[in-house]
Amino acid sequence: MKMSPFYRFGRGLLMPFYKLLFWYKINGRENVPNDGAYIVCSNHLSNNDPVLLGLAMKRQIFYMAKAELFRNPIAGWVIRHLGAFPVNRGAGDGKAINEAEQIVKDGKLLGIFIEGTRSKTGEFLRPKSGASIIAHQMNVPVIPVCITPKNKKIRVFQPVKISIGKPITPKELGLDKGAPEEYRNSSRKIMAEIKKLRENDLK
Repeated sequence: MKMSPFYRFGRGLLMPFYKLLFWYKINGRENVPNDGAYIVCSNHLSNNDPVLLGLAMKRQIFYMAKAELFRNPIAGWVIRHLGAFPVNRGAGDGKAINEAEQIVKDGKLLGIFIEGTRSKTGEFLRPKSGASIIAHQMNVPVIPVCITPKNKKIRVFQPVKISIGKPITPKELGLDKGAPEEYRNSSRKIMAEIKKLRENDLK
């Protein structure tokens, strides 16, 4: 799946700056297939996370992003053309869900920060069920990703590891009937895989 010209331009523009400011190392890039729909599920530590994940992936990621980021017309235009789309947090946003499902139908990478918000301490937060719901409804695998900075917070001129796990099918996640308990358990399984990636990176 090709990157859009604007996404490729933005990625190329940001890459040298991020290599200079954030000493990031990527592990497991081969776990992202060259085509097909997948949900990329990552932990969330800072506003730099979408850029870091975009630089780590060999394909364009389309993100759910909080609606507040789109209030500025210029910033909203840029963010949307980089692949993000707005979601109203704390409410059932049917339009955002429909857009996410369309991204999956088109065989693209859908990026979701499974905790739903940034962790201020660097510790993992309780996972939300959105990724599991879409994985079940659209029958699409999940790719766990963990961002692990030094001393739990992303800072300039400090190393950060971005580790990509192997895809997990809805069946492996225990998604069958789409019951609420299945979604909760599936979300915990995804988070458990993200935690394993961190444990390996901290060895």
